[in-house]
Amino acid sequence: MPPYKAKPGVCRSKILERGVCAEMCVDDSDCLNDEKCCSNGCGHQCMPPYTAKPGVCRSKILERGVCAEMCVDDSDCLNDEKCCSNGCGHQCMAPYTEKPKPGVCPNKLGVGACVESCSYDSDCLKDEKCCSNGCGHQCTAPYTGMLY
Repeated sequence: MPPYKAKPGVCRSKILERGVCAEMCVDDSDCLNDEKCCSNGCGHQCMPPYTAKPGVCRSKILERGVCAEMCVDDSDCLNDEKCCSNGCGHQCMAPYTEKPKPGVCPNKLGVGACVESCSYDSDCLKDEKCCSNGCGHQCTAPYTGMLY
Protein backbone atom coordinates (compact mmCIF):
# COMPACT_ATOMS: atom_id res chain seq x y z
CA MET A 1 0.00 0.00 0.00
CA PRO A 2 1.58 3.38 -1.00
CA PRO A 3 1.98 5.99 1.76
CA TYR A 4 -0.93 8.42 2.19
CA LYS A 5 -0.31 11.90 0.78
CA ALA A 6 -2.68 14.74 1.67
CA LYS A 7 -3.81 17.05 -1.13
CA PRO A 8 -2.98 20.76 -0.87
CA GLY A 9 -5.41 23.06 0.89
CA VAL A 10 -7.30 22.78 4.14
CA CYS A 11 -10.74 21.66 5.22
CA ARG A 12 -13.12 24.27 6.58
CA SER A 13 -12.52 24.54 10.31
CA LYS A 14 -16.18 24.98 11.21
CA ILE A 15 -19.40 23.68 9.71
CA LEU A 16 -22.65 25.67 10.07
CA GLU A 17 -24.90 22.66 9.54
CA ARG A 18 -24.35 19.03 10.32
CA GLY A 19 -23.86 16.85 7.25
CA VAL A 20 -24.71 13.24 6.48
CA CYS A 21 -23.71 10.99 9.38
CA ALA A 22 -21.69 8.59 7.23
CA GLU A 23 -18.05 8.00 6.43
CA MET A 24 -18.13 8.73 2.68
CA CYS A 25 -14.31 8.92 2.51
CA VAL A 26 -11.32 7.95 4.65
CA ASP A 27 -8.60 10.23 3.26
CA ASP A 28 -7.99 12.66 0.37
CA SER A 29 -7.13 9.84 -2.05
CA ASP A 30 -10.81 8.79 -1.93
CA CYS A 31 -11.81 12.17 -3.42
CA LEU A 32 -11.88 13.38 -7.04
CA ASN A 33 -9.74 16.20 -8.43
CA ASP A 34 -8.62 18.66 -5.71
CA GLU A 35 -11.34 17.73 -3.18
CA LYS A 36 -10.30 16.74 0.33
CA CYS A 37 -11.82 14.27 2.80
CA CYS A 38 -13.23 16.58 5.49
CA SER A 39 -15.41 16.35 8.55
CA ASN A 40 -18.96 17.55 7.90
CA GLY A 41 -19.83 17.76 11.58
CA CYS A 42 -21.08 14.17 11.83
CA GLY A 43 -19.13 12.08 9.31
CA HIS A 44 -16.58 12.64 6.53
CA GLN A 45 -17.20 13.58 2.91
CA CYS A 46 -15.26 14.95 -0.08
CA MET A 47 -15.32 18.75 -0.24
CA PRO A 48 -13.45 21.45 -2.17
CA PRO A 49 -10.55 22.82 -0.12
CA TYR A 50 -11.06 26.12 1.66
CA THR A 51 -9.13 29.11 0.37
CA ALA A 52 -9.33 32.50 2.09
CA LYS A 53 -10.14 35.41 -0.21
CA PRO A 54 -7.61 38.23 -0.52
CA GLY A 55 -7.94 41.28 1.70
CA VAL A 56 -8.44 41.68 5.42
CA CYS A 57 -11.30 42.23 7.81
CA ARG A 58 -11.34 45.44 9.79
CA SER A 59 -9.41 44.84 13.00
CA LYS A 60 -11.82 46.88 15.09
CA ILE A 61 -15.57 47.17 14.84
CA LEU A 62 -16.86 50.26 16.63
CA GLU A 63 -20.52 49.24 16.58
CA ARG A 64 -21.81 45.83 17.52
CA GLY A 65 -23.56 43.99 14.69
CA VAL A 66 -26.18 41.26 14.61
CA CYS A 67 -25.38 38.58 17.22
CA ALA A 68 -25.63 35.71 14.75
CA GLU A 69 -23.20 33.55 12.81
CA MET A 70 -24.26 34.48 9.26
CA CYS A 71 -21.08 32.94 7.77
CA VAL A 72 -18.28 30.60 8.83
CA ASP A 73 -15.55 31.48 6.34
CA ASP A 74 -14.99 33.48 3.14
CA SER A 75 -16.46 30.76 0.92
CA ASP A 76 -19.89 31.53 2.42
CA CYS A 77 -19.70 35.09 1.02
CA LEU A 78 -20.47 36.45 -2.46
CA ASN A 79 -17.90 38.00 -4.79
CA ASP A 80 -14.92 39.47 -2.91
CA GLU A 81 -16.65 39.74 0.49
CA LYS A 82 -14.99 38.13 3.51
CA CYS A 83 -16.52 36.51 6.60
CA CYS A 84 -15.66 38.99 9.37
CA SER A 85 -16.47 39.56 13.01
CA ASN A 86 -19.06 42.29 13.49
CA GLY A 87 -18.38 42.63 17.21
CA CYS A 88 -20.93 40.00 18.26
CA GLY A 89 -21.22 37.46 15.44
CA HIS A 90 -19.85 37.01 11.91
CA GLN A 91 -21.19 38.38 8.63
CA CYS A 92 -20.03 38.89 5.05
CA MET A 93 -18.36 42.29 4.53
CA ALA A 94 -16.35 44.01 1.83
CA PRO A 95 -12.61 43.62 2.52
CA TYR A 96 -11.01 46.56 4.26
CA THR A 97 -8.70 48.89 2.36
CA GLU A 98 -7.30 51.92 4.17
CA LYS A 99 -7.47 55.22 2.31
CA PRO A 100 -5.73 57.71 4.60
CA LYS A 101 -7.41 61.08 4.91
CA PRO A 102 -5.41 64.22 4.09
CA GLY A 103 -3.40 65.98 6.77
CA VAL A 104 -1.35 64.65 9.64
CA CYS A 105 -2.08 63.93 13.25
CA PRO A 106 -1.23 66.92 15.46
CA ASN A 107 1.46 66.60 18.11
CA LYS A 108 -0.12 65.90 21.47
CA LEU A 109 1.18 67.35 24.70
CA GLY A 110 0.61 65.08 27.67
CA VAL A 111 -1.21 61.78 27.73
CA GLY A 112 -4.82 61.27 26.73
CA ALA A 113 -7.32 58.58 27.72
CA CYS A 114 -5.95 55.03 27.44
CA VAL A 115 -8.82 53.95 25.18
CA GLU A 116 -8.76 52.69 21.60
CA SER A 117 -11.74 54.54 20.13
CA CYS A 118 -10.52 54.07 16.53
CA SER A 119 -8.09 52.00 14.51
CA TYR A 120 -8.19 53.65 11.07
CA ASP A 121 -8.99 57.08 9.63
CA SER A 122 -12.14 55.57 8.13
CA ASP A 123 -13.42 54.91 11.67
CA CYS A 124 -13.66 58.70 12.12
CA LEU A 125 -16.28 61.18 10.91
CA LYS A 126 -15.71 63.66 8.09
CA ASP A 127 -12.05 64.75 7.83
CA GLU A 128 -10.94 63.53 11.28
CA LYS A 129 -8.00 61.14 11.49
CA CYS A 130 -7.34 58.30 13.92
CA CYS A 131 -4.42 59.66 15.97
CA SER A 132 -2.41 58.55 18.97
CA ASN A 133 -3.16 60.55 22.08
CA GLY A 134 -0.10 59.29 23.94
CA CYS A 135 -1.83 56.24 25.42
CA GLY A 136 -4.66 55.22 23.09
CA HIS A 137 -6.13 56.37 19.78
CA GLN A 138 -8.96 58.82 19.15
CA CYS A 139 -10.53 60.70 16.24
CA THR A 140 -8.87 64.12 15.94
CA ALA A 141 -9.06 67.07 13.56
CA PRO A 142 -5.92 66.82 11.38
CA TYR A 143 -3.17 69.40 11.11
CA THR A 144 -3.15 70.55 7.50
CA GLY A 145 -0.63 73.40 7.78
CA MET A 146 -3.41 75.99 7.73
CA LEU A 147 -4.55 78.17 10.61
CA TYR A 148 -8.25 78.15 11.32
